[in-house]
Amino acid sequence: MTGYRREEFGQAWLDADRNGCDTRNDILRRDVRSAVLDPRTHGCVVLTGVLPDPYLGRDVPFRRGAGDEVDIDHVVALGNAWATGAARFDIRTRAALANDPLGLLAVDLHTNRSKGDGDAATWLPPYKPFRCAYVARQIAVKAKYGLWVTPAERAAMSRVLASCPGRQVPADVTHAPTRVDQKVEEPAPAAAASPRALVGGSTYYANCDAVRAAGAAPIHVGDPGYSRRLDRDGDGVGCE
Repeated sequence: MTGYRREEFGQAWLDADRNGCDTRNDILRRDVRSAVLDPRTHGCVVLTGVLPDPYLGRDVPFRRGAGDEVDIDHVVALGNAWATGAARFDIRTRAALANDPLGLLAVDLHTNRSKGDGDAATWLPPYKPFRCAYVARQIAVKAKYGLWVTPAERAAMSRVLASCPGRQVPADVTHAPTRVDQKVEEPAPAAAASPRALVGGSTYYANCDAVRAAGAAPIHVGDPGYSRRLDRDGDGVGCE
């Protein structure tokens, strides 16, 4: 889609609510059960726990770092948001959208990768009993930020909601503002970048644009080309 890059929504992740924890850890603490917190982070960082994955309908173990099987999904994919109105927003509004708990769920990383930037017309959670709640949350996010839906997306949403008449959109519990008050830097212009092979057959990515262009995002510890430069929050998952 024209002009879309993850960086257009600010860094991943902000401390948008200024509670001392970034958004990823806020969502992990909300969604992961039996969470063990790192005492060195004042109760911010989740080390281990069990995620009741809404997309799969089963538990997924969580362990921070290498082997982490949990992603934070933007229920309205940022690529879809960009194509349906967010391209017109300023960077602080896009950053608010990307960090709003209303539109975020902790989920199995492989399922999240299969979704990509899909909308309701191209992707729905494999666990069918959750589809009504999923679509209702998409509608809540789109309504809050004034994003539109395509005809195909609207038709898909209508088909799902026909199976659950009376379904309400989820409450916006945190009432996160639609524009962050932090300074968020506009991303540098995109440069043509591609992975290059290094001596010994390893892979190097100049930046997250190159990772995405190669279809390797998000990139995890142990994946070819992973480096801490690409993993700003140091959680073992880069270019989220």
